[in-house]
Amino acid sequence: MTTTDNSWVLVTGASSGFGEEFARQYAEQGRSLVLVARRLDRLQAHAETLRRQYHIEVVVEQVDLTDIAAVVQLHRRLLERGIVIDILINNAGHGLQGPFVDSQLDAALAMVQLDVASLTAVTHVFAQDMRARGRGKILLVASLLAYQGVQNFAVYAAAKAYVLRLGEALHHELKHDGVTVTTLCPGVSNTGFATAAQMKLTPALKGLMMQPPPVVRAGIRALQAGRISVVAGWANKALVILTWATPRWLHQAFLSRAMNG
Repeated sequence: MTTTDNSWVLVTGASSGFGEEFARQYAEQGRSLVLVARRLDRLQAHAETLRRQYHIEVVVEQVDLTDIAAVVQLHRRLLERGIVIDILINNAGHGLQGPFVDSQLDAALAMVQLDVASLTAVTHVFAQDMRARGRGKILLVASLLAYQGVQNFAVYAAAKAYVLRLGEALHHELKHDGVTVTTLCPGVSNTGFATAAQMKLTPALKGLMMQPPPVVRAGIRALQAGRISVVAGWANKALVILTWATPRWLHQAFLSRAMNG
């Protein structure tokens, strides 16, 4: 699908993983992009590749999204430049595997700051603009772990449960204002997330691992269709059905074994 208008897509966490792939797939559609992340060198290299390959406008914004004031300043800068964000891909986030009590408190709180507080701030400032215009689309990236608390992923699973519930509520709040909110719940994927989270890849997780392109396509299609949420991949969908259909103690034991070995 190719667009000929000059609508802008903002992607957070755009320097790697899903964010990098979201940028590429929207570039294929001919969309102008605002790429946001902390790693400026990777952002600039990715932006140059997209400009050269797809002949689109790409704006690079180096922003530490854990700083809420920086989020507000980003929003202000884009308004001053006349850049109207029609699609927001709220993707930035990180995780950490390990026993809650053994983890550093600062690391847990930093995860909550990025995955919960910052995501909320980014959604709020751009959703206000979209509601005022009467159009817009927002994709929140949660996780398969949003559906259950899993041993050694306590804070991450709780944070992603917040993202899923926030997205579900905003889907209903904003749909009558012309704004679509969809939540994407990926399972384990080959994005570099597992390494950054110091995550142990068990044989079960390796068998479930997806590549970024189909996960991102599932998110974009669900957002375009106006769906409330989507779980990427048939095996991951089956795990969600297992969560709904079995007692909590059973599916939590199964997932703890699958995630931790």
